[in-house]
Amino acid sequence: MNKAKVIKLLSLLALIALVIWAGLQFRDQINLNAIQQTIQGYGFWGPFVFILIYAAATVLFLPGSILTLAGGLIFGAWWGTLINLTGATIGATVAFLVSRYIASDWIAEKTGGRLKQLIKGVEEEGWKFVAVVRLVPLIPFNLLNYALGLTRVRVLAYVIATAIFMLPGAFAYTYVGSLGETFIHGGGIEIVRRVAIAIGLLVLLACIPWLVKRFRKQDAELLKQVGEDDNE
Repeated sequence: MNKAKVIKLLSLLALIALVIWAGLQFRDQINLNAIQQTIQGYGFWGPFVFILIYAAATVLFLPGSILTLAGGLIFGAWWGTLINLTGATIGATVAFLVSRYIASDWIAEKTGGRLKQLIKGVEEEGWKFVAVVRLVPLIPFNLLNYALGLTRVRVLAYVIATAIFMLPGAFAYTYVGSLGETFIHGGGIEIVRRVAIAIGLLVLLACIPWLVKRFRKQDAELLKQVGEDDNE
């Protein structure tokens, strides 16, 4: 395992440690009911309001990780994953369409050399390359949504590949967010069990890029070039 992978794994474990510390530190002060009531105040439309907020944040280049954790806290692991993934997919689709039909010149300038490699990858692999770059996050999520709008991938193929291959990450981070309720209302054994599951999910998520590069060797060079451009 190289240095970059070790750093990423340590970062994921640090995230878990932070969630554990925050949960234990503030478990008596966090009013989960107040957070839930804010969304529930919209009644039936509460989840839809959250989806719109998530979609808007994606379009506006705001970090989605915080919202993903919040979705897990408010809606739980399973419903939270569905709601987070729906919001992220809608936002990614809007960004894609804006790039393709409205702001192509500006996006091309922002993506620089990475755009050439993305176009080449899509021309060779189509939606499969979209799936690969979703699983191997060499380009920031929000920027990638816009950049893919300048390729020739079809809208429907983009939407389906985006939703399916964002699912592993969406579930892992939503599950981490759902730990908040366990820290507040759960017992010791339940906390240990769910933390262990969360660590396992994040470790598996960290291994996905390595597996993709190993079994899709035809994309390895393109992914390497995209990564190099991203670090410039």
